[in-house]
Amino acid sequence: MNWLNELYDLYEKNQDLVGEIQTVDRKTRKGIEKTSLVLLPISHTTVTAQITVTIDADGNFISAEPVAEEDKLTIIPVTAESGSRTAGKAPHPLCDNLKYLAGDYMDYYGGGKDGKEKDFSENYQMYLEALQRWSESEYSHEKVNSIYRYLRKGSLIQDLAGAGVIRLDDRGKIAQKEKIQAVAQEDAFVRFRVWHPEELDEAALADRLGNSCAECWRDRTLQQCFIEYYRSLPAEKGLSYLSGKVEALSFLQPKKIRNEGDGAKLISSNDEQNFTFRGRFSDKSQAFSIGYEDSQKAHNALKWIIRKQGYSWDSLYVVIWESDMKPLPGLHADTDEICETCEEYEGWGDEEEQQTEYLGTDEIGAFKFAAAMRGYGTCLGQSSRTVLLALDSATPGRLAMTECKQFESSTYLENISYWHMSCEWQHVKYKNGGPFTFQGMVGVDEIAEALYGTEQKGRLTITGKNNQHLYKEVLKRLLPCISERRKIPLDLVRLAVERASSPMTFKERYNWERILAVACSLVKKQRYEYYAKEVWKVALDTGCDKRDYLFGRLLAVADRVEYRTYDKDDWRETNAQRYMAVFAQKPMRTWKVLEEKLQPYWGKLKPAERMAYKKLIEEIFDRFTVEAYEKDESLGGLYLLGFHSQALALKQKPANEQKEEE
Repeated sequence: MNWLNELYDLYEKNQDLVGEIQTVDRKTRKGIEKTSLVLLPISHTTVTAQITVTIDADGNFISAEPVAEEDKLTIIPVTAESGSRTAGKAPHPLCDNLKYLAGDYMDYYGGGKDGKEKDFSENYQMYLEALQRWSESEYSHEKVNSIYRYLRKGSLIQDLAGAGVIRLDDRGKIAQKEKIQAVAQEDAFVRFRVWHPEELDEAALADRLGNSCAECWRDRTLQQCFIEYYRSLPAEKGLSYLSGKVEALSFLQPKKIRNEGDGAKLISSNDEQNFTFRGRFSDKSQAFSIGYEDSQKAHNALKWIIRKQGYSWDSLYVVIWESDMKPLPGLHADTDEICETCEEYEGWGDEEEQQTEYLGTDEIGAFKFAAAMRGYGTCLGQSSRTVLLALDSATPGRLAMTECKQFESSTYLENISYWHMSCEWQHVKYKNGGPFTFQGMVGVDEIAEALYGTEQKGRLTITGKNNQHLYKEVLKRLLPCISERRKIPLDLVRLAVERASSPMTFKERYNWERILAVACSLVKKQRYEYYAKEVWKVALDTGCDKRDYLFGRLLAVADRVEYRTYDKDDWRETNAQRYMAVFAQKPMRTWKVLEEKLQPYWGKLKPAERMAYKKLIEEIFDRFTVEAYEKDESLGGLYLLGFHSQALALKQKPANEQKEEE
């Protein structure tokens, strides 16, 4: 029950935000998007409304209008039955679909899609009786009374049609082909705004149109009235396994956990034949029993934190939060995004540099990254905890918690730091309209695109029916590696090496270089974890005698020699790129072919440059032993580290060579 306790505590610590609809900017794969979120009061949920009806305090119709796209999120009161309804009849207490609210619905209903006309009269009667009981109780509210007076007239559809919000067909029925915000008219959801008589002159109405006091979905006093009313109703009581107290229980749990259209439930106990618990318990309450308000607070906190700072890949949703809501680095972010925190939070990274084990070479980038991680750490208290939850669904109605972990926040930061430092390599991404180079590790999305992406309009992306599924599967495989320091899966490393060894499959050299850098990061981490903590750096290691590394260096020199003879607008692949996959399988034989193909290009180089490259090849060969060179076995992923490090070093040479020649 630890995760429920953590969510319950999260709700209690943020009570001041309950019922307040917020609009925040969220960074997604599509860019910055505005998202509406709210920490819901108990016995309430959110819906997407299509119609706003304005009435006066006496229950007289004033106007109706479609809901604006940016204002469609609506808070409504719900019962345990209506909040979890699917196909049954369970009216919401105040706002609902037209078939529940409209007494004249059947007069305008034109039949279903199958041509059969259904009877929804019972829906209206159930709703009106429930609203009447609330209106006549001691916990009533003036808005409830006004809405009850209006709806019992049974003229909602007539008023909406007169206002032009609902369109009728030639028969005088609701036009089935017409929609409001992509929702069929007969299924539209209605919310209410209530004005007092003294505010109804046209000038006052225009001035106060956006006043939240009149809007039922923003009225905190109305929300509290329903909470007290619902508490007063008879309910089954028992021991709550969460609080340890005897209180009203609920076996109907909320939905809409991941998003507003999510019908999957995290907790379900609808076994009426005792099949699930047969032989272990006599009834479902012995297996699981949770108080209604405890469940509401935990589920509402989960909904809120997912919309606030959760991330999704297909049906998988991952959310991380600190016990006091302090900022934390995301699991999905690349090193550059984490370093940007130093600029967003004033004073972060000003502390004196601390000694730490560093597995890379870019000291400036390393200091900036370490400063960002220290910045996160300075905000944390001694009892700070970090919670990680991952939710996924195999079927539309059931939600599974695939990951549930709690860390000391300092341990979580150490694990994130270890991931970025142990994978540290030089990467390139598009930023601010152009290429941007950084040291560290790319994000999870970029890793997935490197492993499974194809070129679409010059960019690597995962396309097809299962595109989001592949993103999700990569995250599930890497999540323990990032958050718990688990070893990198070897099959992912092999796949990255195979992709990087086939540059001819990519039209754009930039895309291949991205994959090559990711492969180097994964190979570096694999060597560090599986081979006695070998530390490989981006900088060229000229003292390394390992066979795979040396062959990678040779391939980089052959690629550079040929590339240096091309014109600026010549983007042909070099022979080294064409033969790279074969070279990885048979390096000695393939090098003989490459060396023969280099002969025409030597004469096109300037004398000093030609001598420098030949000298470099001789130095590399000098480090081979005869046995290592003649052992014509396939190369491991280490050859990519040698190739990439040598290629980066050669890119910085032409200026020095020019000075030497002069």
